[in-house]
Amino acid sequence: MLSTQGTAVPPGARDRVESAATAARARSTTTAPHPPDKPSHPHRIAIIGGGPGGLYTAALLKRLTPDREVTVWERNPPDETFGFGVVLSDETLGGIEHADPDVYAALQRDFTRWDDIGIVHRGTRHTSRGHGFAALERHRLLEILHARCRSLGVDLRFRTEAPGPARLAETYDLVVAADGVHSATREAFAHVFRPHITEHRCRYIWLAADFPFDAFRFEIAETEYGVMQLHGYPFSADASTVIVEMREEVWRAAGFDEPDDTAGTDSVERCAKIFADALGGRPLRSNNSAWTTFRTVVNERWSHGNVVLLGDAAHTAHFSIGSGTKLAVEDALALAACLDEQPSLEHALAAYEAERKPVVASTQRAARASLEWFENLPLYLAQPPRQFAFNLLTRSRRVTHDNLRLRDARFTGEVEREFGCPPGTPPMFTPFRMRGLTLRNRVVVSPMDMYSAVDGVPGDFHLVHLGARALGGAGLVMTEMVCVGPEGRITPGCAGLYTGRQAEAWRRITDFAHAQAPGTAIGVQLGHSGRKGSTKLMWEGMDEPLDDGNWPLVAASPLPYKPGSQVPRELSRAQLTDMREQFTAAAVRAARAGFDLLELHCAHGYLLSGFLSPLTNHRTDAYGGSPEKRLRFPLEVFDAVRAVWPGDRPMTVRISATDWAEGGVTAEDAVAVARAFAAHGADAIDVSTGQVVADEKPEFGRSYQTPFADRVRHEAGVPVIAVGAISSWDDVNSLILAGRTDLCALARPHLYDPHWTLHAAAEQGYDGPGVAWPAPYLAGSRQPRTGRTDAPKPRLGLGS
Repeated sequence: MLSTQGTAVPPGARDRVESAATAARARSTTTAPHPPDKPSHPHRIAIIGGGPGGLYTAALLKRLTPDREVTVWERNPPDETFGFGVVLSDETLGGIEHADPDVYAALQRDFTRWDDIGIVHRGTRHTSRGHGFAALERHRLLEILHARCRSLGVDLRFRTEAPGPARLAETYDLVVAADGVHSATREAFAHVFRPHITEHRCRYIWLAADFPFDAFRFEIAETEYGVMQLHGYPFSADASTVIVEMREEVWRAAGFDEPDDTAGTDSVERCAKIFADALGGRPLRSNNSAWTTFRTVVNERWSHGNVVLLGDAAHTAHFSIGSGTKLAVEDALALAACLDEQPSLEHALAAYEAERKPVVASTQRAARASLEWFENLPLYLAQPPRQFAFNLLTRSRRVTHDNLRLRDARFTGEVEREFGCPPGTPPMFTPFRMRGLTLRNRVVVSPMDMYSAVDGVPGDFHLVHLGARALGGAGLVMTEMVCVGPEGRITPGCAGLYTGRQAEAWRRITDFAHAQAPGTAIGVQLGHSGRKGSTKLMWEGMDEPLDDGNWPLVAASPLPYKPGSQVPRELSRAQLTDMREQFTAAAVRAARAGFDLLELHCAHGYLLSGFLSPLTNHRTDAYGGSPEKRLRFPLEVFDAVRAVWPGDRPMTVRISATDWAEGGVTAEDAVAVARAFAAHGADAIDVSTGQVVADEKPEFGRSYQTPFADRVRHEAGVPVIAVGAISSWDDVNSLILAGRTDLCALARPHLYDPHWTLHAAAEQGYDGPGVAWPAPYLAGSRQPRTGRTDAPKPRLGLGS
């Protein structure tokens, strides 16, 4: 969905906003605006900004307490706005209906509704149905809110600059800053709100067409300058919003960076010609529209004394998921409710921020995924048309395989057939082949350190742990990182493959898996802790050095992992040779122990990862410096292991695709690393992130690491394993079917439920060859009955 809140900025508007911000800063002070004698519930309220968020806040606050004084300042005339149409979700409309039926009724009369999304790619259109959108003209939305505010007695002051926020805070009980993405209020108190503003890589422009699209429309144009895309949707019976977007370098190559004529018609006419097929040859029109770059706004705090941010002043989310006006209206609903419910203004503003921040953060994560998908659109152009359409629809991870199947079973079924799913087979239960190994499904039990070995020997715990997960139906079960030498352990409890006794113990485990869970492959992950070794068991102090019994550490460079960690020795050339031999000896033992697949651990700051990252490799010899030199030793180890590992058994490599730290490995570097390993014979890249440096700043969230796997897969042209907060079988199906990964590795879900894959099959009603219940467990292949749910429902309510 799209909205037009705080996006298109007419010529000169940015200068006016920044001038206002400068003036506001001059009038403000660094102290919190705490005017004297404030009532517990605000009576005099000032609202800066007359967009939908500010107006709706004014109407709600006045409706809740009619004797309040509510004043709205808006610099523009009442009939001036930017953009064209506004989309609101059913969820947001439900909140409006509950809070103010009059506004809801007025909106209902003017909404244009449609259900379809049409995606046109290389001349082929695919339509997905059942989505449900509602849009109306932005002018009309403002008219409805103006009328509602006036009927309630709100003081609307158009063509009037608001006094500075510090001055308003002295004379009003509450100041609501709804002054948009370039908020002068946010700038005036930036030292408190601590905003983080990120500019992205695409340019876009808001336009309109004087006819209604028959669906939410995405059109891709592959031009001589690069890829451009159109986002369009109807907002009235005779008009549609049209957004044209492209990467900055494409925008410049096409000459859109050159000044338009005074009417700004050159860009408009060129866009109409580029997308003539989508527009049926009809023209586009502008509303003082200008090319702009989207800015993601995040604030560490949303309130300062009696000043509070709302809407785009507090946060922005990319228009491709339609959240600007939606989020502002939901902010207004939450703020009004908190002011009504809480005992004081301080409590109310704290409650408002606590309620809205997690919701907004989730939306911003989805919006970030969506905008990055469009930034990287060229990666997906070679996909089959239906898979491309599915990929686009599921780009934000808010729409998934399962809810698309519920909305439009025909479309989803066609995508599955094109992908190669047999009838009735979810994507996760399709087989995948690497060399001589065919995995019966796409689920991997991710490597998880158990810290439960004795002298490196896996015992009964490992047999039960890995055996249970092998019985649980996954296509591939991975061991924890198995260390190639005693000094390569992370903790005293880490398992190894540097003695014959250890190899025999592993053989006991692989024999059990192959005999009791036929069809399940078991893989070993070989690694060396490097500078992160000689630490306590995880539950005794993760990454904390041992109190006693430490062993010496080695690494690419003599850098401790964090303050207080042991300083490793830098490996000499002779020691590098010895280290390669440790890896090859362990690989030979792994082959004899019966493992089906070997993964080389080059991630998470362990020894080989330490060579790859410039933050941990400061060498000046042939193994440090340029990316090619930092790759040299990990590739030498890979080649040595590949030479002794059976040719029909696959090898994978786990990498950290980003260090989540300035100056560290980036996604671009990860693609180069993946290409190098693939060129040396890696059958797949296991794409993880981080844990390389202690001061990393990861961006956690659902499936947060999968975009890195997606990029590696498409740019390096190598199969990938995606990891990182993939928690549901719906996520797995979505990622596989969209072509963002080949396999999905899950860790915590398999700790919670060793039979996660079997249960995923049962919950989807699948009993085909992609999963097999062990014969003793067949009675559990149906979900247990729950308590009675068919009791008669109450029909009458009796009141006094």
